[in-house]
Amino acid sequence: MRQDVSPRTTAAPARPSAPEPREQIAAGIRDSFSAGLGIFPLGIALGLLVLQAGLPWWLTPALSLAAFAGSLELLLVGMTAAVTPLAAVALTVFVVNFRHIFYAFSFPLHLVKHPVAKAYAVYAMIDEAYAVNASLPESERSAPRLLAMQLACESYWVGGGLAGVALGAALPAPIKGLEFALCSLFTVLTLDAFRSRQEIPSVLLAGASAAVALVVTPGLAMFTALLLFVGLLLVRHALTARRSTGETADA
Repeated sequence: MRQDVSPRTTAAPARPSAPEPREQIAAGIRDSFSAGLGIFPLGIALGLLVLQAGLPWWLTPALSLAAFAGSLELLLVGMTAAVTPLAAVALTVFVVNFRHIFYAFSFPLHLVKHPVAKAYAVYAMIDEAYAVNASLPESERSAPRLLAMQLACESYWVGGGLAGVALGAALPAPIKGLEFALCSLFTVLTLDAFRSRQEIPSVLLAGASAAVALVVTPGLAMFTALLLFVGLLLVRHALTARRSTGETADA
């Protein structure tokens, strides 16, 4: 008795489908929560400082939208109140925001295809957005998630500034010390990035760069530390690549 034996077809394993844009946007908003805990009170500090410096309240949202750089805006409030020369303001802006040039080397701007959206991603490439994105695995990054996180961070900043203006107008006496939120926020973001990457050599190089900059050029410590840190990272990368090439050749 003849039996027809038909070959069995093995079904290919189903590939996991990419998350929907709505899910990616929700994930981006969730990503922003950790940074928002520092951005919002820092925005409140900006609003309070603007009023305490005797400047008009509308300068708070104007600075937040025009510059969108927390540390720089806090400096600009004092410089504006002191009527600092424009040349000194321009030099301060260049020195403080010079670090953003290095962010572009590893920030996933290539994920954003639309020119308007990419322009906004460049504009909103702040320290907090960079740190939050750096802690994400490469497979989980996407343009909707990135842009949603950046939009949420800016809303925390602008909203915090407006809340600070309202709070400053209601309080009879000035409040001091809220600007420390900037330092504490950067400390938390650094610890999060360290836990996710476990890059002990990078942390040691960053600490050494900051120490040398504070001793050699205390007036331009941030600028010097950034340049020195980048140089040390390039040297470390070259040594690591050479070591890997040597091990491959020996094998």
